[in-house]
Amino acid sequence: MKLLGKQILHDFKEQHPDAKSHVDSWEAEVEEAQWKTPIDLKHDFQKASILKDNHVIFDIFGNRYRLLVQITYKNGVVLIKKAGTHKEYDKWKF
Repeated sequence: MKLLGKQILHDFKEQHPDAKSHVDSWEAEVEEAQWKTPIDLKHDFQKASILKDNHVIFDIFGNRYRLLVQITYKNGVVLIKKAGTHKEYDKWKF
């Protein structure tokens, strides 16, 4: 998958250095993936939450952090929209 919005990940890792290795692993796995449907994604990330409009929430570092992305399966694109703590996630609007 092509990963867009990497600056969000970069900034997030600077603010939360304890999550760096977890975010790096997630990033590498997503870039290697070839998801055609949400079912393909769930095969790789069983705990991912599929939302409307192809939005997905990923739990990072034992659910301590969350990533919000939007996926265009047809084009193989994952757009990073937000990254934050679980507490910040509770305030996000969907």
